[in-house]
Amino acid sequence: MRIVIGEDSALFREGLARLLADAGHEIVAKAQDAPGLIAAVEATDPDLVIIDVRMPPDLTDDGARAARLIRDGHPDLGIVMLSQHVETRHSVDLVSRGGFGYLLKDRVFDVDDFLDALRRVAAGGSALDPEVVSRLIGGRGIADPLASLTGREREVLALMAEGRTNIGIARRLWLTDRTVETHVSSIMAKLGLANSAEDHRRVLAVLVYLNRS
Repeated sequence: MRIVIGEDSALFREGLARLLADAGHEIVAKAQDAPGLIAAVEATDPDLVIIDVRMPPDLTDDGARAARLIRDGHPDLGIVMLSQHVETRHSVDLVSRGGFGYLLKDRVFDVDDFLDALRRVAAGGSALDPEVVSRLIGGRGIADPLASLTGREREVLALMAEGRTNIGIARRLWLTDRTVETHVSSIMAKLGLANSAEDHRRVLAVLVYLNRS
């Protein structure tokens, strides 16, 4: 894969670049700040970009904001956030579009698993650390949030996780559109996902399913 790395720590940036190069990947650019990262992606058209959340110039969520801008311009580009911090404001939207990973630096314990996660994201899949998932769904302390769902609601949620619309779910399960809407509303209520357009409730429900199934 052709990879761009956005990381302000020189030691971590160079170490990651060496690891990826040794694994057979081509590092086409390295950037130490968000503007440089965006420019590097535009100049090189990579297969994957690895981004730290907190980067210059502001050292807040510059990397996450850059990731959303990059996604807008390159919808098929794999994006992996690799950070010590969990950022939720922009991440739910990125998850909803696919080809996205969010891994925590201090929880990457196996190099082969890490490299496999990168390949999965570059191919359009996802790779999310369980701690990230927990924060994205609001850190709910429910032992098993799926336990309260009926069998039919689990079927509906599983099809939601496949990316099917309510109409597609209705056709697959031989249900009416209104019945599916009722099941979806019940799922949201049981998972404690409040009615808010900004929270991408459907994506959050799928995250709960993927994290527990």
